[in-house]
Amino acid sequence: MSEQKQQPAAAEGTAPAVNATVDDLGGCKRLVRIEVPVGIVDGILEETTAQFAKFAQLPGFRPGKAPKHMVVKSFANRIEEEAKKKLLEESFRTATEQIKLRIIVTLNVEEQSFGRGMPFNYTVTCEIAPEFTVPEYKALAVRREIAVASDADVERAVNILREQHVKYNDVSRPAQDGDVVVINYKATVDGKPLTDVAPTARGLSEKTGFWVAVAKDSFIPGFTEPLVGASAGDKRTIPITFPADFVSNELSNRSAVYDVEVTGVKEKILPVVDEAFAKGFGAESVEELMAGIRRDLQNELDSRQRTSVRDQLLKSLLGAVEFNLPESLVTSETRNVVYGIVNQNQQRGVASELIEQKKDEIFSSASASAKDRVKAGFILNRIADLEKIKVDQREVTQRIIAIAQQRNEPPEKVAKQLKEQNAIQDIAHDILTSKVLDYIELNAKVDEVPVTRP
Repeated sequence: MSEQKQQPAAAEGTAPAVNATVDDLGGCKRLVRIEVPVGIVDGILEETTAQFAKFAQLPGFRPGKAPKHMVVKSFANRIEEEAKKKLLEESFRTATEQIKLRIIVTLNVEEQSFGRGMPFNYTVTCEIAPEFTVPEYKALAVRREIAVASDADVERAVNILREQHVKYNDVSRPAQDGDVVVINYKATVDGKPLTDVAPTARGLSEKTGFWVAVAKDSFIPGFTEPLVGASAGDKRTIPITFPADFVSNELSNRSAVYDVEVTGVKEKILPVVDEAFAKGFGAESVEELMAGIRRDLQNELDSRQRTSVRDQLLKSLLGAVEFNLPESLVTSETRNVVYGIVNQNQQRGVASELIEQKKDEIFSSASASAKDRVKAGFILNRIADLEKIKVDQREVTQRIIAIAQQRNEPPEKVAKQLKEQNAIQDIAHDILTSKVLDYIELNAKVDEVPVTRP
């Protein structure tokens, strides 16, 4: 399918405009054919030659005094390259204005003819912004769950803080629930080392000096229950059946036998919540610590509530309209999402081998997420245009200052780094997205309901 869009004829007595047509290559991809008339080409070549002649230094002539034909002969290649660069920039800008294309990405430029006394013909393969009708974005229905940090929430948070300062004392008694036992173990499957079945699961096959909490589903489901009552020096043979959804696919639903030697039993000692404990977290009293924890928990609940509302708004917008997406943007965003998923897994300590096993699943999930992100970006940008929502330099500067404070670095240094990384535009885009979502949320029909707790 060809979109034959050509500029109107030039008025008599004016320089001819470029000739431009567009071929639809499917989706958001277009092939733009551009012809720059010979008069414009020769004019730019003459201008460029004159510029070189002003500063040309040739033997036997003072700077700028060499004959034109000698300048052309000596600098022909450089003159043509400079002229071509200028022609490309000016003619492509003129062509896109004439045929009214909103180009997102230029994929390829192919020159077809260029030289003195001839038109300049070239093609540009590009991707354009998709055309679509903006879905209704006012009065969208959403549910906002109202949650308040409870005493039980505060207690759980305090216990997490206590766990950060836990101590383990060696004891000579048999192990009880809640203790930690230190063990050596070897695992077999059908009488063979576990690694014969799952080569990447070396940590599950054999270890010495391994600490494991005596608690339900600690380590591997069913592993620690037989350790209750064991003392240092005792040995246990523990049969295990790995769950169907076990992280190592090779071991799913497989049975194994663990030969275990207990080398020590440790009692878990949690600190008392007193003034000394509170001061360890920067509070002057237990009451101040509890108030700070409650405040932090409430902020977290409010943040989750806000995220939930925005997710609902985006889901409504994404489901209300369908349109083609620029493939290059989706590909780039997919790479970003894959990088984020892999980085998160690595930080959680997931082995590289397991990440590799899940690569197809990771890519599929990343691709779907990337398409939604790119699609949402186009919709929100169009809403910003319609509602005249903009981002000014002051807002970008404030965000950079906030980033600098988080990094504990001077704002000037952070600004320079972000500029070198071409990340300033990303910051402006994030701010714009947030402002548009604020506007949509402000105009939404919100049904506030109490949160359902498990």
